[in-house]
Amino acid sequence: MLKLTARQEQILNLIKNAIENTGFPPTRAEIASELGFRSANAAEEHLQALARKGAIEISPGTSRGIRLRESGAAGPAAARQMALPHPALMQLSLPLIGRVAAGSPILAQEHVEKTYQVDPALFSAKPDYLLKVRGMSMRDAGILEGDLLAVRKIDQARNGQIVVARLADDVTVKRYQKTGSTITLLPENPDFKPIVVDQNEEDFALEGLAVGLLRSWN
Repeated sequence: MLKLTARQEQILNLIKNAIENTGFPPTRAEIASELGFRSANAAEEHLQALARKGAIEISPGTSRGIRLRESGAAGPAAARQMALPHPALMQLSLPLIGRVAAGSPILAQEHVEKTYQVDPALFSAKPDYLLKVRGMSMRDAGILEGDLLAVRKIDQARNGQIVVARLADDVTVKRYQKTGSTITLLPENPDFKPIVVDQNEEDFALEGLAVGLLRSWN
């Protein structure tokens, strides 16, 4: 990897921290806001420079398509890469979940619309399924109607992470915030209100953690 400028190091650390804390790389707009850029275009220019220097990979067609790369092209890391199987053998088979019937497990067979073969390198952690996003409550996080959210099954989350939660008869995608036993599910769109629940409510459950996003062009 070529030597990075101070600003590029700053952006790279921002990306690492975002992935560590929320499971997602930041959007261009979030980078611009955090670093005081006038537009997302400035963030995009820095990201392209980081990609040229081998610090990250940018995946087209994904809303948050930034992936960290291992530093150093030689030595043990390179040996490990050479020992990997052919990429065609590394595809994940992920069920796409559409509408979820009330009271039934999210991975119940009747909810599976189709199965996708997906490159695992697109995600910050290995997902268990894809969920079709409905609505625009997470618009400002770059998650739009019709997107395919990659979800890892969990039963607990950290504040700030984007989660899939079940609320009685509904499954929703929101940012997680917990204070005591009170959980607030925060939208990323001012047109929507936060949802406040008690962690002990019978009709509330965490269904998964968002670990990546695919944009459907169909």
